[in-house]
Amino acid sequence: MAWAFAEPSGQGWTQVFELVTALVLCSLIGLERELKQKSAGLRTHTLVGLGAALFLLVSKYGFTDVLVEGQVVLDPSRMAAQIISGIGFIGGGLIFVRRDVVRGLTTAAVVWISVAVGCACAAGLPLLAAFVTAAHFLVVYGYPPLIRLLTRSRPATSVIRVSYRDGEGVLRQVLALATDAGYVLEQAGTGRRDADEDEERERGGTAVRTSHVVDLRMRLVGPKSVNDLLASLSEQPGVLSVDTGDIDDTSE
Repeated sequence: MAWAFAEPSGQGWTQVFELVTALVLCSLIGLERELKQKSAGLRTHTLVGLGAALFLLVSKYGFTDVLVEGQVVLDPSRMAAQIISGIGFIGGGLIFVRRDVVRGLTTAAVVWISVAVGCACAAGLPLLAAFVTAAHFLVVYGYPPLIRLLTRSRPATSVIRVSYRDGEGVLRQVLALATDAGYVLEQAGTGRRDADEDEERERGGTAVRTSHVVDLRMRLVGPKSVNDLLASLSEQPGVLSVDTGDIDDTSE
């Protein structure tokens, strides 16, 4: 039986155009994620948006053969609602927490946007889909400089991670250096772990074994550049490593 490429069957060139529109717009969104080397990149966003568009088209036209006037009535919006709920599984898999730092929120939100764009294309709203795609690029590329401009005069919040040998009074020195550098300690947390290998160091000719390492994480409010503080901390006796990290999701 040949396909009837006409609007009532849901397999006309109008639907093909809607799928192609979803493919192109979601590919543009995914390309931006791919260039930033995010976990959900070009293929993920394209397939998610294209799949959402097809699901909505199936909801609109896929049951025309069972419709009976006055007896069987379908609600295409129910499929769209299930798409929105289902995408939560993918979004949830992209968000992870390391200690108290949340990452992946922006990428998960962009996947959600891709679904919305795909649904809009399939619903016959390409203008709205194109506008949301353009708005995505505005938010991703235009908002970070704006935020930096608005918060330029505010003290910066930085996260410093320090690993040091336990039992040598390093914590007092670290806190003193941070305070002397003009920082205010907003939050701190420590974790104790066994060293990978016992370290030996000479102190007065006696070999001393250290079997525990403390991981200190500090949230500091103060000068924007922490390079000088990092250099000072790394020079302290007993400090094994020093680094800085993001305080929230900056994946954009």
